[in-house]
Amino acid sequence: MLNCQAPAQLLPMAAQWLPAVAAVDAAAQAHPWTQRQFADALTSGYHGAMLVRHGEVLGFFVAMQAVDEVHLLALSVAPQHQGLGHGRCLLHALHEWARQVAAHTLWLEVRSSNARARSLYEGAGFVAVGQRKDYYPVSPGVREAAVLMCKDLCKDLAGGTP
Repeated sequence: MLNCQAPAQLLPMAAQWLPAVAAVDAAAQAHPWTQRQFADALTSGYHGAMLVRHGEVLGFFVAMQAVDEVHLLALSVAPQHQGLGHGRCLLHALHEWARQVAAHTLWLEVRSSNARARSLYEGAGFVAVGQRKDYYPVSPGVREAAVLMCKDLCKDLAGGTP
């Protein structure tokens, strides 16, 4: 069941949607994925899902399963649709998929400067567990740290929050 306030459909990411997905990422991120990177992710068997309303991609995520873990590789919401609960909705969908594939842990990395995303992830139950120094490019010769975050899904099954 889709847990969103705004009416939207959660659809699997598919090749015909990749130009729109890449456009959302380009509008939302300083260093976006290319359409080719999204295509390669799908070809590699990664899981992608999109929130779509009236034929417009509002946001998406791409994740990969590695044994009993799921790694969030990319998540973006179009700037004009941010702050409306779509990020929470996408994280809920990620969480549900991770449970379906019997993952025990969800992992992600986020720019240390991205307070809004970090707040979203913390609100969804992710905990900062480490840092990767000089991980993300900022400008030529300048890089920033990534905050490594995880969420224990086994704890959720034992009575924690979804």
